[in-house]
Amino acid sequence: MSIRFITKTIHAYLDYPVAISLMAMPFILGLGSTNNLAIWVSIVTGIAAFILTLFTDHKLGLIRIIPYWAHVLVDFLVGVTFVFVPFIFNFSGLDAWYYWANAAAVLTAVSLSKPGALSKDEPATI
Repeated sequence: MSIRFITKTIHAYLDYPVAISLMAMPFILGLGSTNNLAIWVSIVTGIAAFILTLFTDHKLGLIRIIPYWAHVLVDFLVGVTFVFVPFIFNFSGLDAWYYWANAAAVLTAVSLSKPGALSKDEPATI
């Protein structure tokens, strides 16, 4: 049994709630104590994630022009970026831990994605 259990469909159902949480959680958690960018980086990433999801070729994409494998690649790059954001902008405390926790979650989800679901040749799921 493979540890990689996140299918294209499971990923599709996670995308919108994650995007919305990236926009809402900075306010719920009160981020920004070390730098207001702690709020805005998350909001901008959430908006970008929402738009990316709308255009991704998966079950919940509305305009399916971005291949799913490219979406997952962007997710990976966001995860790696979130590791370094606290260092780049001198975040500390909750501001830093928020980004590191999100980085861990995103990179875990990407690493648990089924390899077959990342194929460039995989047809769209309708």
